[in-house]
Amino acid sequence: MIFHKDILHLDCDKERTRICEFIRQQSLRMRRGGAVIGLSGGVDSALSAELCVSALGKDHVLGLILPEKESNPISREYAQKQAVKLGIDVEIIDITPILEAFGTYRKRDEFVSRVFPDYQSHWRLKLTLPPNLLERDAFNFFTLTVDDGKGMTKSARLKKDILNGIVAATDTKQRTRMMHLYYFAEKTNYFVCGTTNRSEVIQGLFVKYGDGGVDIEPIAHLYKSQVFQLAQHFGVLPEILARRPSPDTFSLTVSDEEFFFRMPFETLDLLLFAWENGIPIVAVAKEMGLLEEQVQRAFRDFSSKYSATRHLRELPPSLLKMGRTDEQDMERKRKE
Repeated sequence: MIFHKDILHLDCDKERTRICEFIRQQSLRMRRGGAVIGLSGGVDSALSAELCVSALGKDHVLGLILPEKESNPISREYAQKQAVKLGIDVEIIDITPILEAFGTYRKRDEFVSRVFPDYQSHWRLKLTLPPNLLERDAFNFFTLTVDDGKGMTKSARLKKDILNGIVAATDTKQRTRMMHLYYFAEKTNYFVCGTTNRSEVIQGLFVKYGDGGVDIEPIAHLYKSQVFQLAQHFGVLPEILARRPSPDTFSLTVSDEEFFFRMPFETLDLLLFAWENGIPIVAVAKEMGLLEEQVQRAFRDFSSKYSATRHLRELPPSLLKMGRTDEQDMERKRKE
């Protein structure tokens, strides 16, 4: 394989046809009449919704907008605009009361207060990884930053137990959203459409049984830069295309690059493709104008994240072995 900077360029018409056929086939296989999709105001969900409408028709796609009190208000605005552009029905449900009942904010804040004893619940916060992965070596230690709203910010690197506590509480946001998606999907006999892209899948930037708990993943084979290519081809709203991708789970705005990837997508995706396909480091460095140690640094980071999140991409381990013969026997017994 000859590695080059345009290797991720898509034939958008061909890709659109391929993905839409996949969506139709899966809908028929599952005997579902349409798709339910969570609209976040970001490019991944906007593209996934566009694909579902193209494959199934706007009358067979339901959009859910599921904000909570720490969501960026622009997310809801853009999600509503995208739904109007598509002409699909949409439900808007504020999940804050459910999160408060579970204790999401309180449980998270208890861990934050162990780092900053003067922390107050109205302060805003975010998590980040060390920036500029290609410029310097740094382990994937998360930093917590808090802002009191009066000009004072503080940051501290997190110990593992504090990080786990904050993440455990925060992940209930994605899992609560998925609960709503499946309620509407089962009520309407629709399937739940996922919105995770390849750059996220390979490195594990999704929540198991949250945004990772879906029926189909129509864009999981596309790198983030390819998502933007296809989204532009579909005519996704310009403000969504111009928006910096963000997890939108923290009260302080943080981009996906700051939170997890540690480099811009246009660089990340090429390096990730090279890593996945075993392209020699020398060839990658030469084509991308990087030093070999920079490429090595990126490859180490990819390997570490891929290994640490392997369980997220797999079914739960079990001793169950069900081949086609077993399924046929079960079907015969049911008929008897």
